Amino acid sequence: MHTPEGRQQKAVYGKTRAEVATKLRRAMSDLDGGMSFDSGKITVGEYLDRWLADCVRPLVGQGKLEHSTYNRYAGIVRNHLKPVLGHRKLKVLSRTEVRRLYSQKAKDLSPRSVDYVHVTLQKALNHAVRDDLVPRNVAYGERMQSSRDKEESKALSQNQVKTLLRTSRGERNEALYVVAVHTGLRQGELLGLRWSDVDLSANRLSVAHSLKVTADGLALGPPKNKASRRSVPLNKMAVTALEAHRRRQNEERLRAPVWHDHDLVFPNRVGNPMDHNNLYHREYKALLKKARLHDQGFTFHSLRHTFGTALIKGGEHPKVVQSLLGHASIVQTMDTYSHLLEGIGSDAVGGLEEAFG
Repeated sequence: MHTPEGRQQKAVYGKTRAEVATKLRRAMSDLDGGMSFDSGKITVGEYLDRWLADCVRPLVGQGKLEHSTYNRYAGIVRNHLKPVLGHRKLKVLSRTEVRRLYSQKAKDLSPRSVDYVHVTLQKALNHAVRDDLVPRNVAYGERMQSSRDKEESKALSQNQVKTLLRTSRGERNEALYVVAVHTGLRQGELLGLRWSDVDLSANRLSVAHSLKVTADGLALGPPKNKASRRSVPLNKMAVTALEAHRRRQNEERLRAPVWHDHDLVFPNRVGNPMDHNNLYHREYKALLKKARLHDQGFTFHSLRHTFGTALIKGGEHPKVVQSLLGHASIVQTMDTYSHLLEGIGSDAVGGLEEAFG
């Protein structure tokens, strides 16, 4: 068995031979997977590092986890969990310390960010329980189910959309914001959109790719799920914006000393994929500030949510909204927009009096 001090032997005990055999097989399996430790000595920090390396990182290579998600876990471990809990012995970590961690982080982080800290710690400790390193998960139940589920995503009002789009006029990526609020595409889907996916004569575009963060940098990959591969109609405003955008892009291509042609609709200034963070922090946040909307809590996802909200308020059937947004299931659509559907059908029962009376 591997410990911080090197290899050591470990005894396996049980009340019956069958129990001992089961524990031995599990121990051998853990050893093969690189997750065998002396839980009496290992610290929380050491365990979290091994959890990332042996349990989380392989999922990226298997295509079961986005690299960006791995980076988020690693960042939370590095910046929030290890500085506070890393020195503690894994076996003596207590619920009190976990609660204290959340309280401490709540002073500096948003509720959503504290949720991420909680989810990461709980996932890691779930593996520790499964590997018999600790008897129970002390993070389980120490934070109410994600506050993200309780907070409705913010949608822009009609006037706010008009203000945002009016402010974006003349900006290099004006068309990106127009397309975002008129199609509901995710940020990665917008940045992965290619001209070959756009048919302006038919007023449609196809979502066939999404820009993803990989270990080797930015790369086009499949959309989020099977339902995300979809055809989306374009209204006149979106078509007009894309036509103007293509003309400006052709002019930019001619002026650029070097242009890397990836057929992207929204590339960076030399034709390569545009970094998500650059778009959000350097362009979108600046646009919000210019439009005096920076203090309203709008994220880039708010543009997508604005599209879905407008459809629901306009009386569109939830199944149509699900299809246009590329939700994996109607349950996700209903959960997201249930607060807008509460009044639907309220008069249906009353109408039976006239029909059946």
